[in-house]
Amino acid sequence: MYWRTHETTVDYITKLANIPSPTGYTSHIMNYVIAELESFGYAPVRTNKGGVMVTVTGKDDSKHRVVTAHLDTLGAMVRAVKPDGRLKMDLIGGFVYNAIEGENCTVHVSKNGKKISGTILMHQTSVHVYKDAGTAERNQTNMEVRLDEKVTNEKETRALGIEVGDFISFDPRVVVTESGFIKSRHLDDKVSAAILIELLKEYKTQNITLPYTTHFYFSAFEELGHGANSSIPVETVEYLSVDMGAMGDDQQTDEYSVSICVKDGSGPYHYELRQHLVKLANDNKIPYKLDIYPYYGSDASAALRAGAEVKHALFGAGIESSHSYERTHIDSVQATERLVDAYLKSPIVE
Repeated sequence: MYWRTHETTVDYITKLANIPSPTGYTSHIMNYVIAELESFGYAPVRTNKGGVMVTVTGKDDSKHRVVTAHLDTLGAMVRAVKPDGRLKMDLIGGFVYNAIEGENCTVHVSKNGKKISGTILMHQTSVHVYKDAGTAERNQTNMEVRLDEKVTNEKETRALGIEVGDFISFDPRVVVTESGFIKSRHLDDKVSAAILIELLKEYKTQNITLPYTTHFYFSAFEELGHGANSSIPVETVEYLSVDMGAMGDDQQTDEYSVSICVKDGSGPYHYELRQHLVKLANDNKIPYKLDIYPYYGSDASAALRAGAEVKHALFGAGIESSHSYERTHIDSVQATERLVDAYLKSPIVE
């Protein structure tokens, strides 16, 4: 139970993970974040794009930093109502159908505000009926939502108010184990958002003034590749994306340290800023790993593609089974939080 010393951040992870927020359907979670930040005494602003930004004035207001975490997640939309009353889906974000097979879900009905539960399954589910139940391709044609309503045809489903374009969120199934593991969908990137909220709370309660004016940006479109690439103040010289570290074959990232990205699908991150982060980790005895994420992009890389003239960096907690049923450990969460804190209190890289 040693990790209970960091219980508040874990509480925020749990709360955030349980608020449905597939990309395009994030107003509820942004409302929660705004209310939480206002309760600390901040004045957060909702951007036109749907994100939330809170500005913390530092000792030096001539050079600014932006630090981001995204609150949008993977999800789906209703693609069609099938003749048997079940739903065909269209995916939101970069993941495969296999990752959601058997998952409980919620259809958010835009017409009347209802929330209708269901389960994501193969059409050919029963091995007693379908010879290819185990071998049929998991794709849009074969995967469907079985609604928890008495519906047997398209007319009955539409009578519930369900329409093409209604959002579908996945049950996060948050579990925090006695050994310190956190299992849930959407730890990407609600772990990072929880860390930023907890640090903002600490800075306010402890009367901590950061060395530079810093904009904390909770973005809403990262999973589609154009998240926090706008609303960047012209004074910004450094841009940090706090996002998950990807684990797998040939990866150094683990669930017990902070993962510092040196390169992803967009190319290398700013070398001098990366070296600055490594020095901070070493000086503060923060466990870290350097890694390359080959099929990955972040809010920071999106900002550079949009023309931001900044030094950019990316690091975060190591997440196992990313874009599926994910897992991390409190050690990784704590290491990430410590490095964010050390970075925000450190000098800007000249």
